Amino acid sequence: MNIGIMSFAHIHATSYADAIKRIPGATLTAIYDTDVLRGQKASELYHVPFFDDMQSFLAEAIDVVLVCSENVLHKEMVIAAAKAKKHILCEKPIATTIADAKEMIAVCEQNDVQLSIAYPVRYSAPIQDLKKAIAEGELGDIVAIRSTNRGQNPGGWFIDEQLAGGGAVLDHTVHMVDIMRWYMGSEAKEVSAFASRYFTELNTDDAGIMTIVFENGVIASHDASWSRFPQFPTWGDVTIEVIGTKAARKVDMFNEKLNLYSKGEKSIAHLYSGNDTDFDLIVDFVQAIQRGEKPLISAYDGLKSLEIALAAYESNRKKQAVTI
Repeated sequence: MNIGIMSFAHIHATSYADAIKRIPGATLTAIYDTDVLRGQKASELYHVPFFDDMQSFLAEAIDVVLVCSENVLHKEMVIAAAKAKKHILCEKPIATTIADAKEMIAVCEQNDVQLSIAYPVRYSAPIQDLKKAIAEGELGDIVAIRSTNRGQNPGGWFIDEQLAGGGAVLDHTVHMVDIMRWYMGSEAKEVSAFASRYFTELNTDDAGIMTIVFENGVIASHDASWSRFPQFPTWGDVTIEVIGTKAARKVDMFNEKLNLYSKGEKSIAHLYSGNDTDFDLIVDFVQAIQRGEKPLISAYDGLKSLEIALAAYESNRKKQAVTI
């Protein structure tokens, strides 16, 4: 299977490229980027041809493309790839507006290509273990959920709303609300949120907290931020606690770690020792395409999590609960 990467803007593009090298029968065959220097650097690193023209890139013998661009460019790249009959794995969030996301989904359906969204958290072993426990009734009926996704300020285009579509709330909400939906099979119906600048002087939000009411009656809270300072032992956290009528369980996704102590500015660092979720995401997507099956994560999943994140911003602006 020939795979092309559209942009190395997102920090995950490199881990996806490294993953492709480890998959039997998969080959990274071409790179396209709107930033020529960035694209040429990736081309030299992976010894793969670079294209600065999107149509020339899509004319290559590519089966699958990974879209890892700035968020605002997702729509343009996905639609172009779909019309070129390429299956697509797109970085999160699917888009920066609901209208764009729906158009992307429609074009992919019209061209009979798969569009999946990169939510590697679904492939975390402890996250999957909790999914299994819920499905087997170990927790009973779910009554409440609490989650967090608090990381370091990523800088670059991530903090430019014109390119990212939002700040920390958009960046660090979609992963965990996707897990909530996946665990329960229920959609959000109401969101209340606060978001602002608490840790930086950015022109966008660097933190927010929200309460989500789901159609099945479950009430969930989510804490999203870029609150971790540079000397913090790791980039951030991903946690979720599910409270049921029989039991409650909490997952700290990155708690599988070794502590490295050293002299200097950063005296302790966490060395993650769990499974490689980016690798497992790419493997599962490639295998689904090879078998002619639908990927685990759909474009619809991307749309629904985007709706929640954007509703959080709307709630913050209006200072009231927002119905989805």
